Amino acid sequence: MPRAIDFHVHLPIAEFMDVAIGKYRAGAEAFFHREVKLRDIQEIAGYYAEQDMVGVLLAWDAETATGQKPLRNDTVAEIVRRFPQQFIGFGSVDPHKGDRAIAEAERAVRDLGLSGMKFHPGVQAFSPTDPRFRPLFERIAALGVPALFHTGTSGLGANMPGGGGVKLDYTRPIHLDSLATDIPSLTIIGAHPSWPWEQEMIAILQHKPNVYNDLSGWSPKYIPEALLREASGRLNHKFLFGSDYPFITPDRWLADFERVGGWSDEAKRALLWGNGQRLLAHTPIAGMTFA
Repeated sequence: MPRAIDFHVHLPIAEFMDVAIGKYRAGAEAFFHREVKLRDIQEIAGYYAEQDMVGVLLAWDAETATGQKPLRNDTVAEIVRRFPQQFIGFGSVDPHKGDRAIAEAERAVRDLGLSGMKFHPGVQAFSPTDPRFRPLFERIAALGVPALFHTGTSGLGANMPGGGGVKLDYTRPIHLDSLATDIPSLTIIGAHPSWPWEQEMIAILQHKPNVYNDLSGWSPKYIPEALLREASGRLNHKFLFGSDYPFITPDRWLADFERVGGWSDEAKRALLWGNGQRLLAHTPIAGMTFA
């Protein structure tokens, strides 16, 4: 097994940084106190190889709400094909595209071999509970792959007038509770520590067996204590490691994690790769299937 499975990796390439999130880039860099330099795919793959990690690459499509072209599913799938030992791919579709979104989700999984779907309700401007989008999530459930949703506050739109149009209410984890109830066969991953609604996330994780939480986007020293306590204890099996690369690098995240007390070796292994291994049981990596 790798040292870790990083469940939240954005690509620092022009198609994402300058195109897909272009108008939000400067604000996000200020939010994370980090200038992001564009990297070659070979360089990114080499970094993850050095870290002995598998990275989950996230596509991006918020075209309807932002007017910006997506980071295409085909781009992510091609990178995974080139570097199958280092990367898994999650696709993305814009829910507002209706039947085209459903067809693209199916193509991304069945034809391109992607292993999940990524959504950012705040930037994509939709509520996961909106009945218009239920057919899309039912199709994703039928495809047997997880759906990952941004939760909590967002670096995208931070300090822009009107938050760049990003409405944080869409990112409250309580909306995922309704989705988990209505489509219990859908595996849902709430991305990030969900602040300021981390208590909602804890309640959902305790109540809904099909909901998980990745701890990306925050250094462990800043993650709310209540969430870390659950992640190291009774709800350890529901949490996943994620960095939010390139805004936070996995080596920085793990270095800070080593300074956080209260974690058994078993709980650390579950967070870093054991729980992810179970969720990706359908996904082959380097000729090996997580099972």
